[in-house]
Amino acid sequence: MRVLVVEDDPDLNRQLHTALVDAGYAVDRAFDGQEGHFLGSTEPYDAVVLDIGLPKMDGLRVLEEWRRGGRRFPVLLLTARDRWSDKVQGFDAGADDYVPKPFHMEEILARLRALVRRAAGHASSELTCGVLRLDTRSGRVAVDGNPVKLTSHEYRLLSYLMHHQGRVVSRTELVEHLYDQDFDRDSNTVEVFVGRIRRKLGVDIIQTVRGLGYVIMPPETAAT
Repeated sequence: MRVLVVEDDPDLNRQLHTALVDAGYAVDRAFDGQEGHFLGSTEPYDAVVLDIGLPKMDGLRVLEEWRRGGRRFPVLLLTARDRWSDKVQGFDAGADDYVPKPFHMEEILARLRALVRRAAGHASSELTCGVLRLDTRSGRVAVDGNPVKLTSHEYRLLSYLMHHQGRVVSRTELVEHLYDQDFDRDSNTVEVFVGRIRRKLGVDIIQTVRGLGYVIMPPETAAT
């Protein structure tokens, strides 16, 4: 999952970046409203953490511009403002959630997990596909109750497919959501990761749709 953090405080920006990367996200960062608006308008993020009090362009204006432009990714607002009217203004601008400062980082991570799940149509923090289980809270993967150890990139790829199971996902889409903006992207690495994941899972769950990409579904569904 790929996340954009728009926060002008360098220390808080760094702390958010570190926590999100440690949690398995690919993270891009912006330090003012104009840069954040550009990245959110041009890159396919799974979620955005957006501060309201930004230089160059206010966070609420950034959010309103994104929504007017058809950007539908979930947005978690951060703000030092604690008046109820500020919250209402944020939600009316198109925010999906709202966290006042100061906050605990675990709360940010939990709210982001929930936003990403809901955006993909999932209510539970545990995603299932046949005998495969992926716990978005702990980052654990299991097949028939047996734990499967994945690298961070393998987990990101499997998690993205699990969030969008039943839908064919192209290699290009996977690359765009697996890596941050500065990463040297190569769609051929997706095939390598898929091959590794298949061997580690030991079950026929990830299907290749020739010329289109990959889809994850239970083996009995894929066979029909």
